[in-house]
Amino acid sequence: MPTSSADTRRDAVDVRFSAGPAENTAHRAGRWGAAVLRRLLGAALVLWGAATVAFAAQVALPGDRATIIFNIRAGQPIERTPEELAAINAQYGFQLPVLQQYLDYLSGLVRGDLGNSYQQFRPVTAIIGEQLGATLVLTASAIALAWLLTVLWVTATAGRGRRTSGFGAAVDTVSAGLPHYWLGVVLLLVFALELRWVPVISDGSATGLLLPALTLAVPLAGFMGQATRTEFERSLAQPFVLTARMRGMSDLGVRVRHVLRHSALPAVTLSGWALGATISGAVVVETVFTRAGIGRVLVTAVNNQDLPIVTGVVVLVAALYVVANLLVDAAHVLIDPRLAKGTTS
Repeated sequence: MPTSSADTRRDAVDVRFSAGPAENTAHRAGRWGAAVLRRLLGAALVLWGAATVAFAAQVALPGDRATIIFNIRAGQPIERTPEELAAINAQYGFQLPVLQQYLDYLSGLVRGDLGNSYQQFRPVTAIIGEQLGATLVLTASAIALAWLLTVLWVTATAGRGRRTSGFGAAVDTVSAGLPHYWLGVVLLLVFALELRWVPVISDGSATGLLLPALTLAVPLAGFMGQATRTEFERSLAQPFVLTARMRGMSDLGVRVRHVLRHSALPAVTLSGWALGATISGAVVVETVFTRAGIGRVLVTAVNNQDLPIVTGVVVLVAALYVVANLLVDAAHVLIDPRLAKGTTS
């Protein structure tokens, strides 16, 4: 006896639900595993690309690298004999084919070996490691301060009427466009030289950290405010806001406990980009405020043509950027658990 279409649909539903929670859990675990694998492969691809570009930049520079190293050490261009150049080529492997140099370079990166400085005769890993802590403290402080400024400003001005909201958005736009070097000099002149609230030269104290962190945080808060404000105002118009107000919750409570959570994802996404941006900005900020860190190490290495240090910093920043984006993906799920469930067909 032929089956009807209704019976076929009912049988399909019965089969789908008879799979049980165990198979559903296994399916979700497999989907999560595939997503994690894609993220890790993407991270590896980014690191490989950064390392490849850094190596290509060394090889593509005009002039002989052995001669450049001799000139760096001598402090001036000097004519070198072939025997002297041969010794340097053998020390750094410059006489090998470019492909072999590239493979040796990648294998060194996998082992954590960034090579030796041309000028300081020390491992690049040690040189960067000595200054990395100061830059990470500055970066973390700037991102935390940017988050604080964003939350306070957007919560206070978003959805407050046309004039207040427009003023808040204008401040976000202006802040996002402020150059680090200009803002740092202005803050230094006002708060260090004029008011004398903080030291002129940044030391290891909290007051010495304030102005460098603020210099990085203000433009970043502008970008994060732009990304958050639209979503914040859209969330204010959702039904759950009306429900919360009908239950007697104050306006501030609604904004902080409900609206802010639903509008934070764009800013969280920007936090991954912010890590790379703040480390890049640290090159300028650490110079303006005479602060230790890999920014000043990078500037010195560029001026001295110390290429292993330059490429080491480039690869390090790429690695930090990749880690930050992986953490951002995890933060998305913590803020909105619905993202962990995905969609089922």
